[in-house]
Amino acid sequence: MDISLKIAIRFLKSSKGQTLIIALGIAIGVSVQVFIGSLIQGLQKSLIDTTVGNSSHITILSTTDDKLIKDYDWILSYADSKEGITKISPVLDQPGFINHDKKSESILIRGVLFEEADKIYDIKSRLVEGALPKKDFEVAIGTELQKELDVKAGDKIVVTIPSGLRQEFRVSGVFDLKVQSINKNWFLTTLGSAQSLFGKDGKITSIEMQIDGSQVLIADEISRSLNGLNAKGDLKITNWKEQNEQLLSGLNGQSVSSYMIQVFVIISVVLGIASVLAISVMQKSKQIGILKAMGIKNSQASRIFFYQGLILGVLGGLMGIVLGFALAYSFTVFARNADGTPIVALSIDPAFFALSFVIAVAASSLAALIPARKSSRLDPIEVIKNG
Repeated sequence: MDISLKIAIRFLKSSKGQTLIIALGIAIGVSVQVFIGSLIQGLQKSLIDTTVGNSSHITILSTTDDKLIKDYDWILSYADSKEGITKISPVLDQPGFINHDKKSESILIRGVLFEEADKIYDIKSRLVEGALPKKDFEVAIGTELQKELDVKAGDKIVVTIPSGLRQEFRVSGVFDLKVQSINKNWFLTTLGSAQSLFGKDGKITSIEMQIDGSQVLIADEISRSLNGLNAKGDLKITNWKEQNEQLLSGLNGQSVSSYMIQVFVIISVVLGIASVLAISVMQKSKQIGILKAMGIKNSQASRIFFYQGLILGVLGGLMGIVLGFALAYSFTVFARNADGTPIVALSIDPAFFALSFVIAVAASSLAALIPARKSSRLDPIEVIKNG
């Protein structure tokens, strides 16, 4: 073992109270960093999930006069080959009107492939009554529309489209997607039913896609990778970031605030360690002078305090990670909504925890350079003489 490391450990053991206080100071700083970082990450993830978790991340629309996409199979294949895109659903959206039992409602008739659409919107698990449509001219409606029309699964309702054509639909199920406007306006039927009703066989109005959850924040980059689809200029490719600029601005503000707090915490830790170790140099100056007189080199004397900072950083970093995780976990346990769910879901990011630990060790080691340099300048004769 390096002689400097042995002496550093002995110095730390000889002042156990001081060592514990420094380690606790580092631990508290790291725990604050971990707690705030985890809290902000959890809050951002929760906001993104709430906003776009069960909706389209990337949408392809037509720019033609009729707003229809024809021969779309090749588009689906092209998009499916792109890395990051995990779910694809073709949609035919058209307006309609319901007259039922002296009640009238405007609706958006959405023809979808339920097997694909359910992967994006998770409709099946959000059914409060009945089942998803399986046959032509069956429909799933939202809870708000159900209340307005006073219908239930199994009832029949008649829809009128702009051309004046009327069509009877059987209500197969009722869903609750937790968005009032969607629950009131969406009229979900099979893609074939919608195409037949509007005379638009083989045509759709949009293609909705979701990307891997870990890549949601780079939806704009993945969206640009689809530009090869638009060689004719008859398509428009949009993503959720373009439609949620205010949300992104808020998330960026949260991130900046988090980084600033963490930086100031690190600065305070560095200053604290540098100050305490600088005092330690004065306290141990006689011992260092004797060691130098015995032949220890200046570089070895410097390494003593560098090793002290490194050891304190490792001890404090480990304690801080555990304490920070405990604080974050406690927050999710005690801070809960009325329904029992956490106000902010706990975000466990091993990479962030590891980064916080590395920063603590690096900061402690850098802070030790100041007293280490000071110790290398001690004159053994003067130190021993003035004892």
